[in-house]
Amino acid sequence: MKRCPACRTEYADDAQFCTKDGTRLIDKPDAADVRATAAPSRAQSDAGATGSQLVGQVLDGRYRVERKVGEGGMSFVYLATDVTNQERCAIKVLSAALSKDTNAMARLKREASLGMRLAHPNVCHIMRLGETEGGLVYVVMPFVEGEILSDRNNRLGHIALDQTVSLVRDMAAGLHVAHELKIVHRDLKPENIMVCRRADGTEYAVVMDFGLAKERRAGAELQKLTATGIILGTPEFMSPEQLRGKPLDPRTDIYSLALLTYEMLTGRLPFQGRTQQEMMIARLRSEPIPLRRARTDIDFPEPVEKVLLKAMARNPDERYQTTIEFADALAAASDASSGGGLIGRLFGR
Repeated sequence: MKRCPACRTEYADDAQFCTKDGTRLIDKPDAADVRATAAPSRAQSDAGATGSQLVGQVLDGRYRVERKVGEGGMSFVYLATDVTNQERCAIKVLSAALSKDTNAMARLKREASLGMRLAHPNVCHIMRLGETEGGLVYVVMPFVEGEILSDRNNRLGHIALDQTVSLVRDMAAGLHVAHELKIVHRDLKPENIMVCRRADGTEYAVVMDFGLAKERRAGAELQKLTATGIILGTPEFMSPEQLRGKPLDPRTDIYSLALLTYEMLTGRLPFQGRTQQEMMIARLRSEPIPLRRARTDIDFPEPVEKVLLKAMARNPDERYQTTIEFADALAAASDASSGGGLIGRLFGR
């Protein structure tokens, strides 16, 4: 079962958004508890049989596995220490079923080959690809500690404009590095963003999980792997061209980043629909709900609304053409509306 974090109304598992207020639904806590304590699936059992034995081991003579910190349907994530420099890192161990999946492994090897080129403070990249003694494939990544953006959205309901602008700048910077390397993330969503805190208390965003990313200049083999992008991505945040199975470029990430920004500001997405299919159709046929109409209780500046509408244009040519351009426009709109722009300075505001 799902529930609305705002009004607590319960829905079936296939529902995605509250029909009363448009808020994105979350799993019921008791349902999550049941999943955590229930018997694991065969894929999870395969991973757990060997994965649980990794604690205390030193992989490749370098990475000492400390403890398990998370798990998904097809992988387990561990905290590890690099014994060569005592730095913490994350080890993602894939299930036995996934390790034997030829297509999945091809995508993973491609991600690993791109990993070092994606090294950036606002990107969590793969540093190493290896295999355990039990034959399970694993990847080594920087250990990123913080709050997942989707959790923050659900906890707060919406995020203040100035904080949103700051986090969007970080996401845009990380994505821009990938785009400069001809890499498209293609699965940008709140669950793939981590909000971290520096030693001085300031926060920053890190873009996670480039596992579905693809190089724009792809060969025949890669084109075959990414031909099913509509299945691999997350429907709620897909661009219209991705829904149509069209060739993708950085502007598809700009669209998804705009949707993500809209949800941060309002606590909901700019298209209505009771199911994923209805939401996808709305993105293909309808215009997004303007920011100030979605939340009449929040005084959003009109320039900010215009920036988001441009970034969410169905035609990629009508959007901002780089993530930096979008982030700068959003910051300028926010700054001008708060009296920090030229007019504000002229009149002493």
